[in-house]
Amino acid sequence: MTRLITIMALLIVKLLSAQTMSEMSEGKIEKALLLWQQTKNDEAKVLFKEVTESDAGNWLPYYYLSLLYTGDAFEQRGDEGAMKRSLETAQQFQDKANNLQPENAEVLIIQARILTGWILVNPMVYGRQNSADAMYILNKAAELEPENPRVALEKVLFDIGKAKYFGQDTQGFCVELQRTKELFATFKPETTLHPDWGREKLAEALAKCNQ
Repeated sequence: MTRLITIMALLIVKLLSAQTMSEMSEGKIEKALLLWQQTKNDEAKVLFKEVTESDAGNWLPYYYLSLLYTGDAFEQRGDEGAMKRSLETAQQFQDKANNLQPENAEVLIIQARILTGWILVNPMVYGRQNSADAMYILNKAAELEPENPRVALEKVLFDIGKAKYFGQDTQGFCVELQRTKELFATFKPETTLHPDWGREKLAEALAKCNQ
């Protein structure tokens, strides 16, 4: 009887500990997202990495780390070495997110962004295969979540980038961007910690339509 009570007590402590850890993770992710909004990306990365160490089964910190490092790569255009390092780091976190959420549209579009980043590093080397792979992934994400505004946005931005590369007119994509704007207007994330970015990118793309 005493042993049974002891085992039950240990189980309760373990459950409470897990709950506390989950609450701690949520708090850190919430703070990291706030830092990201304040463009304090390095500080946000530190907190996201802490969550990966304490809550390895949580896909969100891996997702955001991959997103942030991919963003770094896009900002480093012109510096091939820096872009490669950022994309390689992004892929390391992306691999974790892919394993945890292989059928998650939000995760898939970040993988497509990484592939696009490599195209920007060197279109002649990475363009053909990565373009096909990114398009496949974006189409899969669209099948999973056709009303997801980030999926729609990333897909049309990829099409715009491809059109620009081949010297084609991009004004025809403005209608698709307007539809994406409507999707953002009605979108509600699963929780305040789940992905809800993209409106600024959309606004920039729409502004170019009006030029």
